[in-house]
Amino acid sequence: MGMTIAEKIIAAAAGVESVKPGDIHTVNLDRLMSNDGTTHLTIDMYRNQLKRPRIADASKLVFIVDHNVPADNPKTAASQKKMRDFARENGIDFWEGKGVCHQIMMEHYVRPGELIFGADSHTCTYGALGAFGTGVGCTDYLYGMVTGTSWVLVPETVKFNLVGKLRPGVYPRDLMLTIIGQVGANGCNYQVMEFTGEGVKTLSVNDRMVLCNLAVEAGAKTGIVEADEIALEYLKEHGRTPKAVYHSDEDAVYVREYTFDLSKIEPVAARPDFVDDVVPASEVAGIAIDEAFLGSCNNGRIDDLRVGAAVIKGKKVAEHVRFLVVPASNDVYQQALKEGLIEIFMEAGAIVMNANCSVCWGSCQGVIGENEVLISTGTRNFKGRAGHPSSKVYLASAATVAASAVAGVITTADQLM
Repeated sequence: MGMTIAEKIIAAAAGVESVKPGDIHTVNLDRLMSNDGTTHLTIDMYRNQLKRPRIADASKLVFIVDHNVPADNPKTAASQKKMRDFARENGIDFWEGKGVCHQIMMEHYVRPGELIFGADSHTCTYGALGAFGTGVGCTDYLYGMVTGTSWVLVPETVKFNLVGKLRPGVYPRDLMLTIIGQVGANGCNYQVMEFTGEGVKTLSVNDRMVLCNLAVEAGAKTGIVEADEIALEYLKEHGRTPKAVYHSDEDAVYVREYTFDLSKIEPVAARPDFVDDVVPASEVAGIAIDEAFLGSCNNGRIDDLRVGAAVIKGKKVAEHVRFLVVPASNDVYQQALKEGLIEIFMEAGAIVMNANCSVCWGSCQGVIGENEVLISTGTRNFKGRAGHPSSKVYLASAATVAASAVAGVITTADQLM
């Protein structure tokens, strides 16, 4: 019986010829990433609960400070210092103030065929390069850090066959929110969402990151796309070579299959407080907003900033609206500077922030108050995610967010024009 891409990666990591859903295997990890959300807890356990603390292979570890940058209070500063000192003491790659963890990982580390654990739920982003990335808690991360291994219950795979091409004014964000709206927030629990078909060939690696990043919002273990020539060219541009390139076998078994015609996708929005409460953006048009956010590990890349800048160029942010623009990494920020995008945003009245998680994390930057409304390119819209429990978060594409920032109410770019 054939295997899917995900099954082949697990089999290779386990050192066996084949695996099937439901099997449990001990696997060797290619890389482990942790950010300032929980790393201080991992360090405390390492120092206080292990009899013989050791790190299996420091070269496989990456620590990234991105959630609260710069530190917003003494407690945060202390936890980040603990992380900083530990990385220095143990020769661990350390990034601070340079971008969101998943963007950093994609720009500098991830390779096709790798099995990567990250102490963050959106580690599934790495499937855009044909890797198996999945989020774990800090205790599982600690085990992987000290042994270099972990265990995996082989998940089933769901095939998402993409056909056609997205129309102008419609984006991968609209596509993935549409998929989540159809399958549900629990629709792919502990399963792999494999995106395939000719429609995938029309999507860049940045576009594929949008799909794989949000896979966890459908309950998935990870999202994955075959590492084709588009992915390999991205890898070459970033100075890396693949560990292995896997293809799903023709006789691979999928638990379910869906087909989505990209040409029929339209601008959508997810209503508070559930990611799968997805409707055409026109259904929520006219709702007044207090804040707009363009950024995050889902939509803070150069493509998204280009779209937002094109919408807002020559216009002004509505007087009562705060519009936060947050590049996903310093590389993205510098490219946006070169292209004049930052100038466009600032002339329009946007607040351009340093590269970090910002209001998607709902911690220090742009937190919204009682009964306020945010339209966001962030990953989640749960109650209280971005501030006060009574606040409301709508999720939409970069184009819809930028248009809404100008209009002062939810609107699409087409409606604004």
